[in-house]
Amino acid sequence: MPQTESVVGIDVSKRWLDTYVLANGQARRVTNDEAGHRELAAWLRSSNVRVAVLEASGGYEQAVTKMLRSAGFAVWVVDPKRVRHYAKAMGWLAKNDRIDARLIAEFGAVVTSAARCDIADDPEAREALGALLGARQDLMAHQTALQQQVASTANGRARRALAAPLNTIARQIVRLERLIAEEIAAHPSFAALARCLDTVPGLGPVAIAAIIAWLPELGQLDRCRIAALVGVAPYDDDSGERKGQRYIRGGRAKLRNVLYMTAMAASTQHNPILKAHYAQLLARGKEPKVAIIACLRKLLTILNTMVARQQDWQPKNAPVAA
Repeated sequence: MPQTESVVGIDVSKRWLDTYVLANGQARRVTNDEAGHRELAAWLRSSNVRVAVLEASGGYEQAVTKMLRSAGFAVWVVDPKRVRHYAKAMGWLAKNDRIDARLIAEFGAVVTSAARCDIADDPEAREALGALLGARQDLMAHQTALQQQVASTANGRARRALAAPLNTIARQIVRLERLIAEEIAAHPSFAALARCLDTVPGLGPVAIAAIIAWLPELGQLDRCRIAALVGVAPYDDDSGERKGQRYIRGGRAKLRNVLYMTAMAASTQHNPILKAHYAQLLARGKEPKVAIIACLRKLLTILNTMVARQQDWQPKNAPVAA
């Protein structure tokens, strides 16, 4: 594969970055700080590396990812579980930081070339938008949990103490929503996509922001791959004569959670195309949750077609597949 010779795998921890370059088999450890990042960038340039592959590591990868992208490297942040599955498939049983770096490099050489999708927008802007959305989701979860605690606590000082942070959380959620809108408006490509998506009945500002931040491939891949990225593609479970029930798995959980709620509201109230599809599925005996997932797949197909064709919502053409 063309990029195999220019891939570096980076195993990230709080203090260290362990690296392995496929082209020459060289490995190096640098500190996970600003000085180490500068050293890493200089070494990668001298090794003619163009693609860096890292595992998501609880946020410890964010600073080096930002630095490498600003230095002109193509950077892929991959799911650690996929790397471990690859290691098992290849028979790699030993595990240490240097071995992990090599595994990440080999996995990246195979997978990123197959999954390459040219995205012109600034990835740092998407990450900033995604961070705001993630913070909003976390606060919403805290708010819901705290409201449930308050509701189950008897009147008195304990209940008042639990309820006290709710107003602050609510204000911060409103503030984050304003910041999300400002972040989209500040980037012309984001703003143009948001205006297009806003023409779809039932698609609200949070869902639009989530699509912009967490689904940059929209409009560039076929409908099946888009559904798989979101985690709503149905997978077979057959063996021989047995025909198992199809199921969904994987994908981008944060995005799926947002879009599931959107699809539920759209298919039961706001979107005439999805409402009709939902009613047909129920009439055929589908469970409501299964029907909503099917409506979400249909919604993604519609959105994928709209973005690919650069057109707004057109009800007559909405069911056409990408």
